[in-house]
Amino acid sequence: MYRKYFHNKYFYTGLVFLVWMIFFDQENFIEQYHLTKTLNDLDSKKEFYQEEIAQNEEKIKLLETDAEYLEKFAREKYFMKKENEDVFVIIRE
Repeated sequence: MYRKYFHNKYFYTGLVFLVWMIFFDQENFIEQYHLTKTLNDLDSKKEFYQEEIAQNEEKIKLLETDAEYLEKFAREKYFMKKENEDVFVIIRE
């Protein structure tokens, strides 16, 4: 029963085409899988960076409008101080 399918020229042509598309073609299935995986990774990174950009824009807006937040930011990040003040930096290990 299966013998008539295996001794058919269309079966061999289809088999050769399938092997060619899986392994030897420039845009084979394996390469397409890797490209799709890379694209998904890049999309997730894009979402992450867009969220980071939104958060940084909010911080910039706060720094431009809120003087107290600006002073707090300068003291914490750059260890700035007012005159006649001492700043002690505590490093926890």
